[in-house]
Amino acid sequence: MKKSLALILTLSLLTLVAAGCGSGSGSDDVIKIGFLGALTGEVASYGIYTLKGMELAVEEINEAGGVLGKELVIVEADNRGDKGEIANVTQKFITKDKVSAIIGDPTTGGTIVAAQIAQPNKTVLLSAGAVGAGVVEIGDYIYRNTLLDSVAAPAVVKYVKENLGWNKVCIVTSKNNDYSVGQTEVFKKALAENGVEVLSEEFIQDKDTNFSGQVTNIKAKNPDGIVFTGYYTEGGLFMAEVHKQGLDLDMVGGDGLLSNVLIELGGQGVEGSMVFAGFSPEQPDENTAQFIEKYKAKHNGEEPDMFVAQGYDAVKILAAAMEKAGSSDPTVFKDALAQTKDFPGVSGTTTFMENREPVKSPISLLHVKDGKFSLLAKIPVEMD
Repeated sequence: MKKSLALILTLSLLTLVAAGCGSGSGSDDVIKIGFLGALTGEVASYGIYTLKGMELAVEEINEAGGVLGKELVIVEADNRGDKGEIANVTQKFITKDKVSAIIGDPTTGGTIVAAQIAQPNKTVLLSAGAVGAGVVEIGDYIYRNTLLDSVAAPAVVKYVKENLGWNKVCIVTSKNNDYSVGQTEVFKKALAENGVEVLSEEFIQDKDTNFSGQVTNIKAKNPDGIVFTGYYTEGGLFMAEVHKQGLDLDMVGGDGLLSNVLIELGGQGVEGSMVFAGFSPEQPDENTAQFIEKYKAKHNGEEPDMFVAQGYDAVKILAAAMEKAGSSDPTVFKDALAQTKDFPGVSGTTTFMENREPVKSPISLLHVKDGKFSLLAKIPVEMD
């Protein structure tokens, strides 16, 4: 599998470099932005809602006159959450569609694959979802506007210890999920720094459906809570098994759990469980309130989630950088993008540090209450 993926990436890179810089510069009547995400498959929820946010932002921008006097257009494709297809779609965006930038992938693993192609071809890639390690390090054309695990996990661990009395936990990691493996390491460090004991680490894999053995092991340890670092499908099924075995335990995890699928699959098992995110529709400021109302009007009363908000903000951030630079050529506007400071997004105020990592505050800690996500606490973030 690794050899196949490496071959795909190598061929993609060679094709793109041979073709020269394939990125668009808005020379036609439109400026194109590629949407990179899954619209079908296990992580489709992330992609679907990111795209919805992007679409609303593009509508607003075009109604106000576009970017640099040109219409902004989204080029979309379904990468199905498959790394080989992510490489193919990224190549298509650059060489055929001539996009000025790519927004996505919402997942860490997918973003890393795409970034390895975008960087040598001087194409700006801004992920509105990737939170794991090893993303922006790929190069100076790679950005993200997400709440980072390295920022959120320590604050959340401190909260559950001080407010919920969690002093001992079990960790559940999905071994074939880059996001989960990386987040587990962040949580382990935060737990140690806050004096929370890790009683055991249980391992699963994405697409597993039977977790009786892992839950039995956790039951024997008697923890105060479960740290689950995987995605919503396995999270829901896992907590359904926890409930089935009669354990009165809650879990906490990152925004990989943020989907109504978690609630549909977990039922009573996920009541009380917590997810940290970079956005909540509750307690909005004026700008965010207007965004929420526009989105609800467009989508039959549906409330936007974090992926909608971050997809929306990603488009607005790119558009602002292009306007500031006076160009939609990524080799030109990337410097203006890097200088983004205190951008008033609906998912929080965003500033890019020198390494293109975002500083975002506050953290929204959501919990499942009466069968839906609601705000438990807003935790402020202080970064040096």
